[in-house]
Amino acid sequence: MTRVVLDCDPGHDDAVAILLALEHPSIDLAAITTCAGNQTLARTTANALRVLALAGRTDVPVSAGRAEPLVRPLVVAADIHGETGLDGAELPAPLAAADGRDGVAVLASAGPETTIVATGPLTNVAAALQQGARPRRIVWMGGAIALGNVTPAAEFNAYVDPEAAAAVLAAGVEVTMVPLDLTHQLCATPAVQARIAAIGTPVADAVLGLLRFFETAYRAVFGLPHPPVHDPATIAWLIAPHLFGGDDRFVTVETTGEHTRGMTVVDVYGRLGQPPNAHVLTRVDADGFWDLVLAALARHAGAA
Repeated sequence: MTRVVLDCDPGHDDAVAILLALEHPSIDLAAITTCAGNQTLARTTANALRVLALAGRTDVPVSAGRAEPLVRPLVVAADIHGETGLDGAELPAPLAAADGRDGVAVLASAGPETTIVATGPLTNVAAALQQGARPRRIVWMGGAIALGNVTPAAEFNAYVDPEAAAAVLAAGVEVTMVPLDLTHQLCATPAVQARIAAIGTPVADAVLGLLRFFETAYRAVFGLPHPPVHDPATIAWLIAPHLFGGDDRFVTVETTGEHTRGMTVVDVYGRLGQPPNAHVLTRVDADGFWDLVLAALARHAGAA
C-alpha cells in the first residue's frame, strides 16, 4: 500500500480524487489537509468533511492549513466551482469535526514512507518543507507545458501561489507533476457520465451532479464541451502508473512576469542546462483511467 496524505482544496475534481483514494485497496489515505484555492479555507475544509460524509467515512482526519498564499492575496475559482466550491450536488453534513492539528504540521510530520499528493496550490506543502518535511515523494496536479487555464500562461494552482510552487520544485524532493497537458485528456464525456449514472448509488449520483455543474462551468468559461477531471489523475498514477507516460524534466515557475505569473517553464529540450527536478506526465490511457475511477465509485457504499 502507498501511504498518502492528500493536500487539497475541494473542488469538484478534488472530491473525485478523495473518493478514489478512499476506496482503492492500494492507497492508505492517512490524512487530508486543506488549503485555500478553489474556495476559501473554511469552505474547502468543510467540503473535504462533506465528501467524507458522502462516503460514510469518519476514520480519515481533516486538518486545515494556510488560509492565504505565501506572499500574495488569495484568488479563488468561484466561476468554475461555484460559491460553495462544490456546487451541483446536495452533499450530507459532516459526520465529524475537523482535526485540531494544523495542516502544515501534519504535512511536516509526514515521514519518508509517506507520499504527499497535492491537488491545489502548494502553499501548505512549501511551508511544510520549510519546517523539515521530507516525504517519499510529492505528486502535484498543477502547471502546464503549453496553455494555462487562469491566464494564457498559467494553470490555476501554480498561479494562486507561484512562490510556493517554485519553492517545492527547488526543494530537492522527488516530484511528479500532473499538468493540464495530461489532465485535458481525461474528460467526463457523455459516455463517462452515462456509466456513472448507471451505478445508481448516492455516491455516484452526487458525483454525477458535481460533474454536470463542472461541465456547465467549463462550457461557459472555456467553451469546452466536456470538463477535464484533473485531480484524480494524481491518485490514479499511484495506483496504476502503467496507464501513464512522461519524462524527467527541469521545471521552474515564473513569479515576476507581468503576463506570465505562475507559468511553469518546462524545459522539454534541455535548453537551460539544468538537471531534471520533476517527472512530468504527458500521456495517459483515458479508458483505463475511467475504468479505475468508475470501479472505485461502484465500490462506495456511501453513508448509512
